[in-house]
Amino acid sequence: MNLDPRQTEAFRFVIKTGSFEQAAARLHLTPPAISQRVRALESALGSALVVRSRPCRATATGQRLLQYLKRARLLESDLMAELAERSDAPLMVVAALNADTLGTWFFPALAEVLIREQVLLDLIVEDQDHTYNLLESGLAVGCISTEPKPLRGCTASPLGSMRYRLLASVAFRDRHFANGLSRNAARKAPVVAYSHKDSLTSSCLLQWMGLPEGAYPCHYVPGSEPHFSAIRHGLGYGMVPESLAQDALARGEVVDLAPDAPLDISLYWHTWKVQSPRMENLSRQIIEAAPRILAPPPAGVEAQ
Repeated sequence: MNLDPRQTEAFRFVIKTGSFEQAAARLHLTPPAISQRVRALESALGSALVVRSRPCRATATGQRLLQYLKRARLLESDLMAELAERSDAPLMVVAALNADTLGTWFFPALAEVLIREQVLLDLIVEDQDHTYNLLESGLAVGCISTEPKPLRGCTASPLGSMRYRLLASVAFRDRHFANGLSRNAARKAPVVAYSHKDSLTSSCLLQWMGLPEGAYPCHYVPGSEPHFSAIRHGLGYGMVPESLAQDALARGEVVDLAPDAPLDISLYWHTWKVQSPRMENLSRQIIEAAPRILAPPPAGVEAQ
């Protein structure tokens, strides 16, 4: 059977926008027309593709179809550029990465590669423990994740490690941890997290002191710089990339509450095994460039 491009486009936009109504607006159609096309596609494939919730999300079969459609579009784009002898045609890459990667090493390590390869980025910022889900759902063609195991049909290549420090302002330390980091003090001291999905600081407090999430107050401040700014200004304490905090530590603006217990987070580049030649080249250069800035991965870690 052949996939109807109008049906697959309707399906793709329903998942992308989260609703039949928004997909209709983006495609200049009516919601019933979008629904009809998606149902026709489901009927042709003999399987439900959309969980009709708020927002709409793809079923397991729908996720597989999204992955296929993403790869097909990428391969078609590369082929058309090659046939048209447009070697200067940009390559659009939808990638998922965490805020700390975006705010620290991503552009210093990869800007030269992205410029040289004429890559247009469509970045989705998500917690590093959840970027993997965006690749799995077909919403990204590559992701940077803490998950070392690749999805079926994908590869996972180690990029290196980011080191985090548990930081606070001097005034915050003196107010909440004058006698050192303790369980009783930590129950009252506000944490600064990136989002409700962020588990960096919470996992450490659980491991070190047996404090589960909800046992202490918490701010939620998205974005690397705003997150660190909240900590520098004394709103709370939390895990910050060492590379982002080096200057502030040297100036004495912040202090390390657990200097003997840094947290090293290993990162991996995930992408499909079957890619266009340009995407393969880009993946290879990402894998080569990242270790120039990130710390080496743990011994024995290899690509899968």
